[in-house]
Amino acid sequence: MSDYGPETYGERIADVYDELYAERFGEQAEEIATALAGLARGGRALELGIGTGRIALPLQARGIDVQGIDSSAQMVTKLRAKPGGDRIRVAIGDFADVGAEGEFSVIFVVFNTFFGLLSQEEQVRCFRNVSKRLTPDGVFVIEAFVPDQTLHVRGQSTSVTRVEADSVGLDVSRHDPVTQRVTSQHLLISESGVRLYPVQLRYAWPTELDLMAQLAGLRLRERWGGWKGERFTATSGSHVSIYERG
Repeated sequence: MSDYGPETYGERIADVYDELYAERFGEQAEEIATALAGLARGGRALELGIGTGRIALPLQARGIDVQGIDSSAQMVTKLRAKPGGDRIRVAIGDFADVGAEGEFSVIFVVFNTFFGLLSQEEQVRCFRNVSKRLTPDGVFVIEAFVPDQTLHVRGQSTSVTRVEADSVGLDVSRHDPVTQRVTSQHLLISESGVRLYPVQLRYAWPTELDLMAQLAGLRLRERWGGWKGERFTATSGSHVSIYERG
C-alpha cells in the first residue's frame, strides 16, 4: 500500500464507519465516557483520532470541554452532522503532533487508534508531545489490544466479520513481525459490489508503551483490563493504560 497515508483509513470508511462498528457504540461508548469524565475531574479533554465523535459527544454531554484531532476531514464532517458536534473544536492533522492549544486534564486515544502511527519513532513523538500538553496532574489514556501472535499463520490471516442476508464482511491481513506492522483490507461484499477499506497499524506491547512513556517523562499509574477498572491479567485481550507525569 504505497499510497496509504494518515488520512486514508478515515477518508475511505467515514460513510459506513458508524454502521460497521455499531456494537462499539451505545452502551460501551457511555461506559468509556463515564470513565474519562472521572479522570478529567472537570478539566479539559483532548481526543487523538476523534473520528465521528463516538466518545467525544457523550463525554461532552457529561459537562467536559472536549477538543479533538483527526487526519480525516470526512470523519470530522460526520461528527459535525451530529447533535452537539458543531460545538467541539477539531484540528485536522497528524495527531502525533498533538496540535492543540493549552493544557488538558486528560488526553486520550481509544479503539487501537494509537497504533495508526506506523513507526516506533512516531509513537514516541506522540508521547512526548502529549506530555507537553498535560496539566501537572493530567493523564494520558490509551486503549489498545494486546498483540496476539497466534492470529497470523505464515504471516497472514483471513476472518469473517459479519454475515447478513445481503452482505458479507471479511478482514484480510498480512503481518510483519520484524516491524510489528499489520496491513489489512476490510472487505464488504454485497449485491451492489465489493467495497475495500484499507488499514495499516504498527502494534506495540504494553511494556513497550511503558518505555515510550518513560522517554516522555511519564509513568504508568494504572492499567485496567477494561473501562470498568477490571484487573489486567495475562489473559486480557486489551488494556486501558493510564499515564501520569513521572
